[in-house]
Amino acid sequence: MGLYFVAEQVIGPVSTFKIIMKMGITKKSLSWLCISLLWVGCSQGPQNASTVQSQALETDFITLKPGRATVKQTYPGNIEGLVNVDIKAQVSGYLEKIFVKEGDYVLKGQLLFKIKSDVFQEQVSNSLAALQAAIAAQVNARIEVEKMKSLVGGSVVSPIQLKTAEANLQAANAQVAQAKATVGTSKINAGFALIKAPVSGYIGRIPNRVGNLISATDATPLTTLSDISTVYVYFSVSEAEFMRLHSGNPDSTAKMKIGLVTADGQDYPENGKLQIASGNVDRITGTVSMKAVFNNPKRILRSGGSANVVIEESLSNVLLVPKAAVKDIQDKFFVYRLADNNMVRLIPIEIKAESGDDYIIRSGVKNGEKVAINRMDVLYDGVQVKPKIKTKS
Repeated sequence: MGLYFVAEQVIGPVSTFKIIMKMGITKKSLSWLCISLLWVGCSQGPQNASTVQSQALETDFITLKPGRATVKQTYPGNIEGLVNVDIKAQVSGYLEKIFVKEGDYVLKGQLLFKIKSDVFQEQVSNSLAALQAAIAAQVNARIEVEKMKSLVGGSVVSPIQLKTAEANLQAANAQVAQAKATVGTSKINAGFALIKAPVSGYIGRIPNRVGNLISATDATPLTTLSDISTVYVYFSVSEAEFMRLHSGNPDSTAKMKIGLVTADGQDYPENGKLQIASGNVDRITGTVSMKAVFNNPKRILRSGGSANVVIEESLSNVLLVPKAAVKDIQDKFFVYRLADNNMVRLIPIEIKAESGDDYIIRSGVKNGEKVAINRMDVLYDGVQVKPKIKTKS
């Protein structure tokens, strides 16, 4: 059986061996034949090694050099107007008239609502009448003082009576001042019956209808008014990303391009400015709240909407590796670096960011080192290659 095995390994399958046996070759002759074939096979060993050497993979490499890159980061955000005002009544009464519709754009000072004002007009009339009575009492008190002065001079009345008259005049003056204040208050309340826009903007939902009883203590506002000439888009970044964006320099954000992608996937035509919305890191989420400020001259962006903030940042003196040259193994990233004797080594790397078709490398490889950019499916650590250095386009 051992002879069969040797013959099969050297001259082919067992079927071939049987053919040889039928040709009359003895076992002894066959043994010498197998030994001869084994000797020939061993003598060809060095030639096979050179053949393996000649079959080294031709692999393209690039030399890593510092360069420039553009990094884009996208963050989901919520849109708020420059001013969002809840319009509430300051007096109680029945809603008499609504001058606007939901979604209307109104100017500052424009009339929005009217509360039935009969009672407030009556209060104005009463306060005016009280003021007239107070003024009349003031005139009488002043006349009394003048009369007492002449009588005291003629020794007809005592000085005490004059002082009493002067005190009555002071009280009458106070009554007049109080009556005037009451008139002012009643006129203000009457003015509150006409509700006007405090700022220019868009009218929100109007939940009340004509005839509803309106109170200053109502939790639901009459409507919401949003000034969207300028909008804030609020979003959050991680603490590490916040540190990277600022890099210890508050003015570094001025060098970034702040863009916006609207809900329909379109690029917003205006560029924005980046600002910090909160000076603290949220302990629960580990994020920092930011806001991007955009001019909104055509009123395209609306308060309460959503959009994606795009931060485009230009970096210099960074190492770039093509994404095609990076191997992803169990969520870790590796490259094949050219080592001595044209061997490749599988090197772990740390990625800082993405830039188009490249990765920006934080650590793992250095300037001047060469990494493979093809044959990624057949290369392995320690394999020998025929390197061909390419220039990165």
